[in-house]
Amino acid sequence: MSITYSIGDLAREFDLTTRAIRFYEDLGLLEPGRSGPGGRKRVYSGRDRTRLKLTLRAKRLGLSLTEAKEIIDMYDSPRDTGAQLQKFLDVLLVHRKQIEEQMADLQANLDELKVHQREARALMGKLAKKGPNA
Repeated sequence: MSITYSIGDLAREFDLTTRAIRFYEDLGLLEPGRSGPGGRKRVYSGRDRTRLKLTLRAKRLGLSLTEAKEIIDMYDSPRDTGAQLQKFLDVLLVHRKQIEEQMADLQANLDELKVHQREARALMGKLAKKGPNA
């Protein structure tokens, strides 16, 4: 017998709202089974749990949910094609370049802040030397 999870189980484990999990379901990232009267209760498999975990990891890496789905779906198909791995590498390269550009921008902003801090401290030092009525 395989382990199954309720929507609440996954929400607690991954610190998500049930609405977020239903959103991922709507995008086709998760495919829970149904049980109970009228099939109203969602039943998530270990596969769904893994796909959710991979989705959240992809989001942390800056991938869109569409990109995440494309990559995660590759793992459901045979792994004998280099095209799948190349797609993954291509997506990672694009996001790596974006992050490196953002880091360069942040470093430039940080350097500029340091210059302004030095200038402000120098002005404060001059004011202190002139006295309190300057």
